[in-house]
Amino acid sequence: MQGELHERDAWLDILWTHYIEPKVGQERPLFLFDFPASQASLAKIRLENPPVASRFEVYFKGVELANGFHELQDVAEQKKRFQKDSDYRKKNNLPQKSIDQYFLAALDHGLPECAGVALGIDRLIMLALGFDRVSDVLSFDFSRA
Repeated sequence: MQGELHERDAWLDILWTHYIEPKVGQERPLFLFDFPASQASLAKIRLENPPVASRFEVYFKGVELANGFHELQDVAEQKKRFQKDSDYRKKNNLPQKSIDQYFLAALDHGLPECAGVALGIDRLIMLALGFDRVSDVLSFDFSRA
């Protein structure tokens, strides 16, 4: 089942990034929410039918501007998710990522109910100025580093 979820998510990602994302939010911002539970690496999962990740993304003119979610507070669940990802990467000969022990220790110390949103200011500026690439609005683009 684990492999099937990763394969399904990979196909959903291809479908989204190549065919749907470029067309969404053309007239006004679009909020996309209730992601598949398999796409909730750091977010809480709401036990609905089917279970959904308590997260959202905001798109405008085909560009993802923000990503937010209800923070997972359960250190055991977070560790299990990290381990599951690590096992999948190993099984599929993908680059290994070390499990963030500092993050797990911080969760274990206690995290109050909270949510977070990451807003891509660079993407917002890109759209406001009418550019097509983020690199056009960055002072120090990685390709010039």
